[in-house]
Amino acid sequence: MHNLDYRKYVIGGIAVVIVIVYTIRLFVLQIMSDDYRKSADSNAFLKKIEYPSRGVISDRNGELLVYNQPAYDIMVVMNEAKDRLDTLEFCQALGISKAYFIKRMNDIKDRSKNPGYSRFTQQLFMAQLSNQDFSVFREKLFRFPGFYIQQRSIRQYQYPYAAHVLGDVAEVSESDIENDDYYQAGDFIGKLGIERYYEKQLRGEKGVQILLRDAHGRIKGKYQDGKYDSRPVAGKDLTLSIDIKLQALGERLLEGKIGSIVAIEPATGEVLCMVSSPTYDPRLMVGRQRGKNHRMLSANVWKPLLNRSIMGQYPPGSTFKTSQALTYMTEGIISPGTAFSCAHGFSFKGLHVGCHGHGSPLAIVDALSTSCNAYFCWGLYYMIGNRKKYRSAHDAMNVWRDYMVSMGFGYKLGIDLPGEKRGLIPNGDYYNNAYKGSWNGLTVISISIGQGEVNLTPLQIANLGATIANRGYYITPHVVKKIRGEELDSTFTQKHYTKASRSSYDWVVKGMRSSVIKGTCKAANRADYLVCGKTGTAQNRGQDHSVFMGFAPMDDPKIAIAVYVENGGFGADYGVPIGSLMMEQYINGKLSPSSETQASVFQHKRIAYGSRNR
Repeated sequence: MHNLDYRKYVIGGIAVVIVIVYTIRLFVLQIMSDDYRKSADSNAFLKKIEYPSRGVISDRNGELLVYNQPAYDIMVVMNEAKDRLDTLEFCQALGISKAYFIKRMNDIKDRSKNPGYSRFTQQLFMAQLSNQDFSVFREKLFRFPGFYIQQRSIRQYQYPYAAHVLGDVAEVSESDIENDDYYQAGDFIGKLGIERYYEKQLRGEKGVQILLRDAHGRIKGKYQDGKYDSRPVAGKDLTLSIDIKLQALGERLLEGKIGSIVAIEPATGEVLCMVSSPTYDPRLMVGRQRGKNHRMLSANVWKPLLNRSIMGQYPPGSTFKTSQALTYMTEGIISPGTAFSCAHGFSFKGLHVGCHGHGSPLAIVDALSTSCNAYFCWGLYYMIGNRKKYRSAHDAMNVWRDYMVSMGFGYKLGIDLPGEKRGLIPNGDYYNNAYKGSWNGLTVISISIGQGEVNLTPLQIANLGATIANRGYYITPHVVKKIRGEELDSTFTQKHYTKASRSSYDWVVKGMRSSVIKGTCKAANRADYLVCGKTGTAQNRGQDHSVFMGFAPMDDPKIAIAVYVENGGFGADYGVPIGSLMMEQYINGKLSPSSETQASVFQHKRIAYGSRNR
């Protein structure tokens, strides 16, 4: 009797275990796994993604820059295509080879390349067919089971300008899909420029159509009359701060040259133009030829894909002297009447920094006007060596560094474009490490004239001009002026005040005005509005770089500008005349006939750079 009771419990336990196992298996199949659900759904439904129109982009005056044109993708559902396809006829209809077809189908099924792959859902076979290619394929579509057409849009660029600002759109990478579940294989995303930075605003929201199919896979209409469909939401339109006419002139003037032009509206921080040369036509980066053209541009030794305006890091040369004047005056190292002598340069304890001939001694206004190297060398020497004010050269250097950082140097300004570089502003620790703690003002004297370790981007040099124009503050430079239906980030509306005093800015403005009237910037002088400027001749292993920084009008500044031409010689050779033409175009809305003639001359001037890789 005891054995019977024991067997009863054993048999009951086995039955319970079997029920539990089956229950778990059913739970996994029906709840945890969606393989069967996908299979059933794929027989009854077709979920068709509807892509939104990407936001259009206009310039500050409403001129359309980037818009959308219809394009068509070929989609495939692998579970339906199987072996029923006439491969030869399919390839002929699309103008592709059989080898390409086989490779593409294998790539789609390769989960390492297409992590979101499912044989039950639509996968991208070929993207961005033109109207002409699509019309040929559409006539034969019924012959190709498992293949579908999906309409979307393709970017079009109205002008061959501003490629580095606008950027481009291309197919998503694996990392894009991993980082944002909005995307699936075959989607497109902004890759560079504005298209990248404002991707979430521009892309919009996808819609979905759920279509009902019969047992033969034929579309019978919308499921429940579209009750569960969602419509796509178009991306937000952007208005840029760029003036496309100014941009076009800048790109003309830098033809055959390596360099950059950046112009900013001082009162708002809006970037009026951003030219990087050499450049390229943004229309090369559209459609199925994008990959080929991108490889071609990447292989170009002159690096046309590099946005030198925010990625180029250069010695600012004598444009940097304005920041030194502001620092020395605010710190009490000099006063407006302090004069230093210049015997063709700074000479002290065996160290000589050369300078061109001019009157001597000079106070600050004339020192800026003539771009006297000796004046600013003496200023730095007395600042770093001042033991009544600073405990050590290290402490003095850090105070100097703090002034520079407050003016927007040494760190990224935070412009709304990807890829910005920070440049370099050294501090006390930098020199302690470099010279094992044994250094003084003479050791680092070259930084006072924008040479040595100091490096800035053209954007930072233009922002220096905007800060001086504003007499002591700047707003973070930005290239988007307005986003439809959304407030601009507060980062681009806040004022950043520097450590320099208002009175020091007034004196620097006088010096920059004097430079235009009778100094190194005389070529920028005009009768119809007052220009303030500062040249720079940045030393280089080869021919010096030509630099100009300025703003106009003096008391109601509308534009601040930096021009940087690699190996262009003196600042007055290229920087000043190009900067003057750009300011005239923006302030007057056009060039005078004589200025147009001058612009044509500079457009066709070429600088011989040789063939070395830059």
